Amino acid sequence: MELFGDSARGPEWAAVTLRVDGDRIVDADADGLAQDLRGLTLLEAAAVGGETLPVDALANALAPAVKAVADPARVAVAMSGGVDSAVTLLRSGPSAVGVTLRLWLDPDGPDSERACCSPSAVIAARALCHSRGLPHVTLDLREEFRRAVVGPFVRGYARGETPNPCIRCNGGFRFAELLAFARRIGAARLATGHYARIVERDGRTLLARAVDPAKDQSYMLARLDPRRLARVSFPLGTQTKSETRAEAAAAGLAAAGRAESQEACFLAGGDYRAFLERHGLASAPGALVDEAGAELGAHDGYWRFTPGQRRGLGVAAAEPLYALETNARTNTVVVGPRQALARRAVSVRGRLFVTAGRVEAKLRYRSPAVPAAVEETASGFRLRLDEPAYGVARGQAAVLYDGDVVVGSGLVTSASAD
Repeated sequence: MELFGDSARGPEWAAVTLRVDGDRIVDADADGLAQDLRGLTLLEAAAVGGETLPVDALANALAPAVKAVADPARVAVAMSGGVDSAVTLLRSGPSAVGVTLRLWLDPDGPDSERACCSPSAVIAARALCHSRGLPHVTLDLREEFRRAVVGPFVRGYARGETPNPCIRCNGGFRFAELLAFARRIGAARLATGHYARIVERDGRTLLARAVDPAKDQSYMLARLDPRRLARVSFPLGTQTKSETRAEAAAAGLAAAGRAESQEACFLAGGDYRAFLERHGLASAPGALVDEAGAELGAHDGYWRFTPGQRRGLGVAAAEPLYALETNARTNTVVVGPRQALARRAVSVRGRLFVTAGRVEAKLRYRSPAVPAAVEETASGFRLRLDEPAYGVARGQAAVLYDGDVVVGSGLVTSASAD
């Protein structure tokens, strides 16, 4: 078998050609690497460093083909280049294999380096692995990610929803790809730097909140199928972010002071409205109306608004007005006072992981959970909130907790005042 990979930075270019017999490299045309690749397995070759471009070219050659027999000590570690994944690598032992997903970034975004999957993040993750003599593999999933996450994000806004792409990515796409890779290299489990815990409840393995409430990511991970959790670990779920940074600093890791990525990674530091306009949602004049249908003003696109939004309405009134709902068909935005945002009945498309009658329902990432009664339905569940929630939006995730344990999740399909 012959493998080829190349890489370019501006006018500079490097290429690597490998000839493989069985699982070992028998010949290699690969200048700029730290050692001869002949005689190495593909996984061993993934631990070889050297000059940046040749190493990048080697990574591109290895990624589609690297595999290994099962090893119960081997751990696949999801690497982002940040401090959380760096410490996770430290915790994963001498048989760890780093893996970074290269995902699609908007080429017109203003700052691609803010993304967790930026080119520099990939290089930083690889450099850390190589400094410890560990393999690192980069999976180029740009087009797969665009189809699975970016496309549905744009289509959701076109339907008048408020989708959360990070939930679709973390709860579905990302873990599916990472676990498939772990199987391919014979790793017994996958470790990530997410702040969450895995617990046993009534004989079931379930997701739970992290110890650090300021960093808890269980909401973002809640759509992850519990059946996958047996092969997953979250080593940081029982500590705080400051403890993680201190651990990284004590180990002398460059990632100790690295800033965190912000917003949806594929926006590349840009505003989501500008992104949507560049990717198919055209500006079009429409009406801002009150609950009775009286026109109060104008806007240039219903998809620029989400329930609970106050800024950007451009309507003078005796009391503050908020976006209540949007209508994609008529390009209309309904506005009203805050009390008109109150919702007590919420329908969700999703599933209950265990039987539950009373839960705490979290309906937005940065909103507190609300006590609720839950009733299972054919397509998911229905919530009756003890107190009203404000700014409930179609397409957002509803995550149900029993104490700290995630017992259900899904996407909001409708909400009403009673």
